[in-house]
Amino acid sequence: MSRWYFQGQVQQVLVLNASYEPLNVCTVRRAHVLLYKGKAEVVEQLDQPLRSATSSFIWPHVIRLVHYVRVPRAIQRKISRRALFARDGWRCVYCGTTSGRLTLDHVVPRSKGGESIWENVVTACAPCNLRKGDRSLEQAGMDLPHPPRPPQPVLFIKLAAPRIPQRWTPYLGDLGAATAAA
Repeated sequence: MSRWYFQGQVQQVLVLNASYEPLNVCTVRRAHVLLYKGKAEVVEQLDQPLRSATSSFIWPHVIRLVHYVRVPRAIQRKISRRALFARDGWRCVYCGTTSGRLTLDHVVPRSKGGESIWENVVTACAPCNLRKGDRSLEQAGMDLPHPPRPPQPVLFIKLAAPRIPQRWTPYLGDLGAATAAA
């Protein structure tokens, strides 16, 4: 069991689409299954081998699927507080504070027909959420600096792997560079 662990945590592998677009993060074990079945190839590997009782294998760090997987953009990921707060930079969209208790706010209140979709929810500190209450932005005298949008898919990779390894940064674009671990 300890062979799947590295520095006290499950070693994660970045999974890229055939087009090198980041898709998700998986365990080393799952990566080896994809490699063994011929569904993926190794793009980056760690310097140390993975050892079993009788064999040693390469330790994949980044893999690429052999065949392109179409990712339907119309199907949006469900809203979670953690993903919402990360999308909004862990700050209130109304006043910009990063301190205090953060809450989820519906731009168009649910009682007024607003839906719980990415385009209608934002991060708000408790005082701003209380001030806005069950009113529209205009009624509350508040405004948004920019309209809310669904998060970039790479955000979910960041949430799955809070410490982005340095060697993943070329594949993750701006997010990877901003959050890379040494």
